[in-house]
Amino acid sequence: MLELKNISFDVESDGQDKEIIHDISLVIPDEKLIVVTGPNGGGKSTLARIIAGIEKPTSGSIYFDGEDITEKTITERAKLGIGFAFQMPVRFKGIQVKDLIRLATGGSISTADACRYLSHVGLCARDYIDREVNSSLSGGELKRIEIATVLAKASKLSIFDEPEAGIDLWSFQNLIEVFENMRKDITGSSILIISHQERILNIADEIVVLRDGRLVMQGSKEEVLPELIGTASAVKSCDKVL
Repeated sequence: MLELKNISFDVESDGQDKEIIHDISLVIPDEKLIVVTGPNGGGKSTLARIIAGIEKPTSGSIYFDGEDITEKTITERAKLGIGFAFQMPVRFKGIQVKDLIRLATGGSISTADACRYLSHVGLCARDYIDREVNSSLSGGELKRIEIATVLAKASKLSIFDEPEAGIDLWSFQNLIEVFENMRKDITGSSILIISHQERILNIADEIVVLRDGRLVMQGSKEEVLPELIGTASAVKSCDKVL
């Protein structure tokens, strides 16, 4: 279980502190798929980076399975079982796809096993297993390869920052299926997805809504999603009138 206690995060802008995250307390229970959503600039990706250890909160504490991990690095958190997929995946010149997947598992796996993870994300293994993770790959290909590494790592908490960004419609449908399958097999683990896509919200157990760096709503999909859709519809109607 992940627990955030009174997390705030400030950055310096024009000589002044600007608050990005304000006093967020949140519990991510085991065996749940949680989606964090909200307007652009609301602090969603920043919150994900704080959980992963990429950013350090200005104040507050983070606990993972009861252990205070507030001061731990991204590497230390990964060893504890927190996996992170970037919104814009990193390229690794000179490293082949199969090596990246093997690194994710933390041990030696066969090429056949590495190919299996690629097939889960809709990639033809024989076309990708020996390719370098470099600029020859499109953004969508990199995204799916990174998700394959998260699957291979089998983290206790898997975090996906806007996984739909930069992928085509077919890949998006495949992505939904990947998350649905993960959701069926998350015994003892949990999934946290940053997204504003309704189809991803539809597979959530719980939805967390951030606005202006504040937690404004949290609850089951059945409780939160109708309100979100209703709010969006109201905004569109106002836009038409104006």
